[in-house]
Amino acid sequence: MPSPLTERIQVTGGDITKLAVDAIVNAANESLLGGGGVDGAIHRAAGRELLEECRGIGGCPTGEARITRGYRLPARFVIHTVGPRYGKDSAREAKLLASCYVSSLKLAVEKGLATIAFPCISTGVYGYPKAEACKIAVGAVMDWLKQNSLPQVVTFCCYDKIDAKLYEEQVQACCAI
Repeated sequence: MPSPLTERIQVTGGDITKLAVDAIVNAANESLLGGGGVDGAIHRAAGRELLEECRGIGGCPTGEARITRGYRLPARFVIHTVGPRYGKDSAREAKLLASCYVSSLKLAVEKGLATIAFPCISTGVYGYPKAEACKIAVGAVMDWLKQNSLPQVVTFCCYDKIDAKLYEEQVQACCAI
C-alpha cells in the first residue's frame, strides 16, 4: 500500500518560474536583491516589482525565509530562503539547510498555501553536494508533512534530469520506511 505522503510530494524537472503553484521558493542570497541561477531567473520572470518589494525587506539570514508576492509569475507568492555555503560552517550546514525548508513551509502555512515548489537549495554556486542536500531536503519536507496538513502538495522542481532522478529516488526511499 503506497504511503499517503507519496501523494503529497512530487518531483518534476524544468523551470520553477513556469509552475502554477501557490508559492515557489527562491534559493536567494542574503540581500534578496537577485543573483545568478534560480535567484536570477525568478527575479527576471517576476519583474521589477519583485526587486522593489525585496528592497523593503532588508535581507534575510541564512536558514531563514521571507515571503513576497509573485508578480508576473504564475505562482502567487515567492518564498525567499538563504541556504548555507558548503564548507563555510561545517558544524551547522545541515541544520541550516534543513531550516531553509522548514522556514519556507512555516510561511506557506501562515498564508494558508496548499501548494509549494522548491528548487535544489544551495547546490549551485553555494557548492552543497547534491546527494547530501537532497537527503536533507526530502527528510525535512517528509518530517513536516507527517505532522502538518499544509501544504497539501510539495513539489521538488529540479532544473536537470539528473537532479530529478536523485530526488525521485530519495522520495521513494523515504516513503518505503
